[in-house]
Amino acid sequence: MKRLIKRIAATLVVLGLIGAAVVWYFWPGDGQTISFRTAQVMRGELLVSISATGTVEPEEVIDVGAQVHGRILSFGKDADGTTVDYRSVVEEGTVLAHIDDSLYSAEVAQAEAQVRSAGAGLEHAEAELEQMKAKLYQVERDWERAQKLGPSEALSQASYDAYKSAYEMAKANVAVGEAAIQKAKASVAQAEASQRRVRQNLGYCTIKSPVKGVIIDRRVNIGQTVVASLNAPSLFLIAKDLTRMQVWVAVNEADIGKIHPGQPVTFTVDAFPDETFEGEVRKVRLNASMTQNVVTYTVEITTDNSDGRLLPYLTANIQFELDRRSDVLLVPNAALRWTPSAQQVAPDLRKAFDERGARKKRREGKQRPPSGPLSGFPSGPPSGFRSQPPSRAPGDVAKRVNRGVVWAVQGDYVQPVHVRVGLTDDIMTEVEGEGLTEGLVIVTGLQTGPAKHAGGKTDTSNPFAPKLPPRRSSGRGGRRPG
Repeated sequence: MKRLIKRIAATLVVLGLIGAAVVWYFWPGDGQTISFRTAQVMRGELLVSISATGTVEPEEVIDVGAQVHGRILSFGKDADGTTVDYRSVVEEGTVLAHIDDSLYSAEVAQAEAQVRSAGAGLEHAEAELEQMKAKLYQVERDWERAQKLGPSEALSQASYDAYKSAYEMAKANVAVGEAAIQKAKASVAQAEASQRRVRQNLGYCTIKSPVKGVIIDRRVNIGQTVVASLNAPSLFLIAKDLTRMQVWVAVNEADIGKIHPGQPVTFTVDAFPDETFEGEVRKVRLNASMTQNVVTYTVEITTDNSDGRLLPYLTANIQFELDRRSDVLLVPNAALRWTPSAQQVAPDLRKAFDERGARKKRREGKQRPPSGPLSGFPSGPPSGFRSQPPSRAPGDVAKRVNRGVVWAVQGDYVQPVHVRVGLTDDIMTEVEGEGLTEGLVIVTGLQTGPAKHAGGKTDTSNPFAPKLPPRRSSGRGGRRPG
């Protein structure tokens, strides 16, 4: 029984080996290898910026509305003599539209009639006052004669009292006449004020441009009825000067502290993707807005638009310039993040590399200055060394100097190069250090590709990288893995 079990087990092992050999022999495609992905240290200019999105706006926009209600009868003529429309150039006082003024013309006629009526009433009151003054003169003379005679046999007491009463009454009537004149004058003033009001409303039926500019929006059509109530209906939107434009940008509260008036700005618009426009920050508005718990501030950017290429309300992709470095050495950020394994480090440095990783474990994250061949490099994870993150702050703000490591290619291995890390734009980072030169080949990561050992080509893979078995001829004109 035991022999039978052993035979079955041996048979299964042999069959498994045969199957593995068959799969290995007939495996399709080329072999794969892992190699370094490299880049060169380059010299150039580095721009540190904050990205944001905004909208192109005219510097000054006038919203022309209607103060009366009525039907739009017609539009006026622009500076070229054509009917007012979008993009029409208008002067100050140019007629933009006419509103039906039938009701307001009737009100003006009624007000004029009221003014004439009030004027006639004033004349009537003045004539009555003259009559009252004449009556007063007559009774005043009678009263004077009565006073000379006095109550006597020639003038009875009753007659004396009658003369006195007539005098007093005439004098009071003159005062009443004078008050009537004041009332008539007030009626005239009221009628004239009403006349001015209705005439002004009649004038509002003709919509005129308050400024010189360009019409960027016409919001009514002929025959449309506008109703002016609490809010004046908007008829036209006029940009006063399109040679100067603004860009309104919403900047996150985390970045607003880095924005200041006069700061240079570059931006692009989708309408002209290959062209970069320049501007500068004019002001930072203080009224913040919150959207989904994100606080943003509106920043105004001014830019020259003398050529008229920028159109109102284009979407702009903004770059606020924080700092700029010229003629500096640059490396990809991936080169500062990548860390090799011990087998990838040059043999003469491998021991120190392993020791450094072991000390890193024991310190549990506490960093101390290393010693040995890799002295001066910051400690990293147990498997090796890792660079400190670069700074995105401007040069005057960055108080400390970051240190890091990039790994230069040395044959089939890598060796560390100590660098001081400067500013970064999230793609490239400014670096400097001994042994760092323009054109130096450094590692940014690993890549997988086909092995190259056929046709006399050299296999550029690392000696420690895993490979698939070598290929053999299939005997049918092609090549298959053996």
